[in-house]
Amino acid sequence: MREELDELLNDIAGRVFKSAEEVEAFRVEFLGRKGKMKDLMSQFRDVAPEDKRELGPLINKVKGAVEERVALEQAAFNRKVETKASGVDPSRPAGGVPQGTHHPLQVVRREIVGIFKNMGFGVVEGPEIEDDWHVFSGLNFPPEHPARDMQDTFFVERNPDLLLRTHTSSVQVREMEKRKPPMRIIMPGRVFRNEAVSARAHCMFHQIEGLYIDKGVSFADLKQNLLHFAQKFFGPDTKIRLRPSYFPFTEPSAEVDVYWGLETEVDKKITKGTGWLEILGCGMVDPNVLEVNGIDSKKYSGFAFGMGIERIAMLKYQIGDLRLFFENDKRFLDQFKGER
Repeated sequence: MREELDELLNDIAGRVFKSAEEVEAFRVEFLGRKGKMKDLMSQFRDVAPEDKRELGPLINKVKGAVEERVALEQAAFNRKVETKASGVDPSRPAGGVPQGTHHPLQVVRREIVGIFKNMGFGVVEGPEIEDDWHVFSGLNFPPEHPARDMQDTFFVERNPDLLLRTHTSSVQVREMEKRKPPMRIIMPGRVFRNEAVSARAHCMFHQIEGLYIDKGVSFADLKQNLLHFAQKFFGPDTKIRLRPSYFPFTEPSAEVDVYWGLETEVDKKITKGTGWLEILGCGMVDPNVLEVNGIDSKKYSGFAFGMGIERIAMLKYQIGDLRLFFENDKRFLDQFKGER
């Protein structure tokens, strides 16, 4: 009888119940009028007196285990019924769902795109894996240009003609191939350059480039568009200046600076004591670029510009380390709650 009681204890502990009905059947099986406990008590009457002192507590243990298991399982199924009726999901995290934030780069991109859309520019995008023509040859880069070197560009190993685009100017070429002037577009997107990651540089960043081609487009149109953008983004009193520069796909070319001021030590540091900060590069589209893409340079002219979103965001939010934009540190991102 001792072995039978041990087996019953193991059986009770190992039972799995899928419904309240199964729990009730288990209770009847052991505690009902014809259940196993009644049989055990009948057998106990015939046990020798010297064994009753040992087997009695075991029988009570079996009965207690059954009653405890029934009570626990019935309570569990009752809670499930009550929870389902209340509509409450107990598996949801307690304390509410934390509020998310907009990433600062997305905030700045959205603001820049909005300004240019209000100026009549359309938004187009292109592939991040490009060929040599759209990144270099179609933009007047000579064969010996250093940007074509593996030290500056990520090439796809199995096909040396494929690379990760180094600028969104590649989208300009694609649009000039399939559109006829006039065209007024901006091209936001990610770009990649083979550079060491530091506080001021990264191997991946974001650009927004612009292109406007029509009859009679002049450098004065370029300057006025960029001044309007700067005053909308940085404030109505913003001043800009254009410095001569060089880009293979524009002629003449210029760098654009905004006057940041010299009010604080930080201003003096980031502007190197001049008060001016570079924000983008620009220029008139080189006639060779127009011709090679099927546009008559004697009939049409245009301007192009490009800016790094990270640089604009660093200026807007006074952020000193470019790497913060890519590390997804919640402490950093939480500072931008409420930004849209």
